[in-house]
Formats: sequence, C-alpha cells, structure tokens
Amino acid sequence: MSVKAVVDLINQHEKDAVQRLVDWLSIPSVSTDPEYAPDVRRAAEWCAAQLREAGINAELRETGGHPIVWAEHEGAPDYKGPHVLFYGHYDVQPPDPLELWNSPPFEPVILPADGDGPDTPGERIVARGAVDDKGQVAAFLEACRAWKEVAGGVPVRMTIMIEGEEESGSVNLERFVEKHSDTLNKADICVISDTGMLGRGKPAITYGVRGLAYTEVILHAGDQDLHSGQWGGRCPNPINELTKVLAQLWDGDRRVTIPGFYDNVLGLTPGEREEWKSLGFDQEAALKRIGLDSAADVGEAGFSALEREWARPTCDINGIYGGYMGKGAKTVIPAWAAAKVSFRLVANQDPDSIVKAFRAWLDDHTPPGCRWEFHDHGGGWPGNVSTESKELEAARRAIATAAGVEKAALIKTGGSIPVVGLLKKELDLDTLLVGFGLDDDRVHSPNEKFELECFRIGMRTHAHLMDEFMRMG
Repeated sequence: MSVKAVVDLINQHEKDAVQRLVDWLSIPSVSTDPEYAPDVRRAAEWCAAQLREAGINAELRETGGHPIVWAEHEGAPDYKGPHVLFYGHYDVQPPDPLELWNSPPFEPVILPADGDGPDTPGERIVARGAVDDKGQVAAFLEACRAWKEVAGGVPVRMTIMIEGEEESGSVNLERFVEKHSDTLNKADICVISDTGMLGRGKPAITYGVRGLAYTEVILHAGDQDLHSGQWGGRCPNPINELTKVLAQLWDGDRRVTIPGFYDNVLGLTPGEREEWKSLGFDQEAALKRIGLDSAADVGEAGFSALEREWARPTCDINGIYGGYMGKGAKTVIPAWAAAKVSFRLVANQDPDSIVKAFRAWLDDHTPPGCRWEFHDHGGGWPGNVSTESKELEAARRAIATAAGVEKAALIKTGGSIPVVGLLKKELDLDTLLVGFGLDDDRVHSPNEKFELECFRIGMRTHAHLMDEFMRMG
C-alpha cells in the first residue's frame, strides 16, 4: 500500500471530487429552520452513501433531532495504529441575507483566482457550507475513497460521527455521546477538520479552541408601554437602564468586571507568546481587510491581538432590542428591553459557572423598580490539546507533506467547537484540529467560499495522515 499512489489518484480525479462537493453543497441542509428538515436528512444520506462507496459501513443514527452519520470501521487486518474518531458536521448556517450573495447560496459556482498575490482569493467554490464544514469533511471522504481504490479499503480503524446540528447548538450531541460512550471510549484520538490555516500556503494544526456561554436578558419595568411625555423622568425606562447596566461589564482596561470571571483562566506561557510573535501576524492588515484602521486595535490591556483571540476570554453584546424600532417616530417608554450577551471562554473556564456568575452580577445591578428575566441558550467547553503527543506530530508531518512545506504551525483559534471540550470532559479524549480554511472564507456570511488549493491540501493531508497512523503501529 503506497500513500503516493493514493495521492496520485486524488490528483488525477480532482475534477470528480469537486463535482461531488458541488452535489453536496447543492443540498440546503440548514439545521436551524424546521422547513429544511427533509433537506438536512438528504444531506446526511448523501454523506453516508459516500462512506459506503469507500467501503465503510455507514448508517444514520437518530438523535431526537437531525440524524448523525455514524460508522464503525475495523481497518486493515494488520493495522496496529491508534483508533481514530473522525468528527465533522454536514449542516450549514442559514444563508440570509440573500440579497448580499453574488450567486444563489445553494447553487455552487467555481470562480477563477483574483490574482496570484498572498492576499487575493484563488480559484474557489462559492456556496453556503463550502468551508464550514462540507468542504472540509469532503476532503476526508475523498481520502477514504482514494484509499479504497488503491488498497481495497481504508486501512485505519475508525469510528465516524458526522452530525447535523452543529450550527444549531448540537442540542442532542451530549446525550448521543453518553449513549454511545462504550464505543467512543475505544478511540485514542479524535480528528476534526473544521478549523483553518495560518494563511495561504501556511498550513497549521490548531491545539486550542475557546468555549462559549450564550445568554439572553430581559429587563422589565412597567406592565405596558408608556407615553414618554407623561412618564419620562417619572419611572424607569428599561432601555436606558439596561444600557447603563451593560456598560458596567468592562472596566477601563476592557477587562470583564464580573467577580471571579478570570479565576480559572489558563495563562499564556512565555514560550507561547514567543512562538505566536514569530508567526508574523499583521493585525493592521487584518483590520484593513474588514474596513478598519490601526486605531481599531482594541481589547484587553496587556495582550496582543493574537493573544486576545487565542488565549483570553471575552464578553460581547450580540444584540440589543426593545421599544419602538419601526419607521418614523413613536415616543414611548417601553415596558421592557432585552439583550443577547455571549462569553467566549478559555481553558479552564466552566460555562455553567460563568453563566451563574453573570446572573448573580445582574441581580447585584438590578435598577430600582425593575426585574430581570434570564435565558441560558447553552454553549460549550473550551478545549486544549497537548502539543507533545505522537498523534499531533503525525498530523504535523502529514499536513506539511501535503502542503509541500517544511513545517506546519501550531496555532489556536478564537472560535468554538463545543465537541472538543465535550469529548475531553466526557471521554478524556484529545482532538487533532486539522483544518484548511482561510480567514477570508466568509464563514457564516454571504459568498462563503472554499479555495480549491485548500481542498487539495485537505484531501492529501487526510491521505497522508492515514499513512502516518499506520506507521505508528
């Protein structure tokens, strides 16, 4: 069995692989909207069929919501490497706002490169889910297919779990993991492709993700909307009061003021700070790409932009509403005002503890004559991965070989992948985050893309990673 033959086959049949990805992206598997439920299931069935074509006996397992694509694969008879859990998701974010798409979100198009510079998009496929996460999962599926064609089957012993609710909170995943813990506990390492590279031509392994706690608060005052001429200055205005309270969430150094918020934060090591500094990240250029200048480089005092994204917790107001928001004027003092407030968390913060602390902080800051209504919308644990494991070194070699570079970088990400923390908490299972996205892929936004060179690197990486796992035996 030669991994070179596998990679050669991938290269020869790239056009077919791209077409299969186009077919999958054409299925509008929006998990948050019940109207799309039949399409979500159709996308799951498509994925399971691809695995079966690769010689892996996949099926759909019900969750009470959208199904999980599930498979248990023994690998080659002489395989003695690690048992691998592969996780991904086939559901996608809603495509709204539709008017901002240059082409229909579920009618994938291939666009040519905009140029040959390091900051210009290359040849790419544009569609909802292109990079998050169908394109990245498809890279794994294509590697499986190629190994089947060359060697008669995928040689690695694997459990495969590809869910359909990641973009809607993975509401059934924890229960599913608990139910299947006997099987999942057989895994030695989890592999996930749902992260990114450091840049074009700069592959990376992600060894840390942030957790999330998402809440909604409603501040109630009177039992009806009031005439502002009659009642202004005579009773609390919930919008006024809510904004004054929320403004106290940060001090002058932009640190969160909730007592105990930083108590369990895992600090940066001097080695991490030096290594991240050597990556040459250009914050000014990154700001420019989103329409801001260097004055917008703001955040917690004492930390660089990269450190704030990868290793520091944050609090953000994601939405605020109440009162009259229609066209024209309506002079009311509303009966209530509300805000959605989220926290990005780092190791070793507990999402439940943070939510409880926030609620206690709100109680301590209740405006006179008002009361709170509080909703916890869930979240997930942060996850850190050892940088010294033999599996991580194998992945680092695989992606460097696939991308034709000397070494893959070790990075963290500011985003959240709740399953990483869940698997660590429930199964004590580490995860290799081997991703191929780029910062400008417009994840969750109109005109989401996945560059074909990233797709190529992904397919080749998974092929080489399977070879590395065999060699570990």
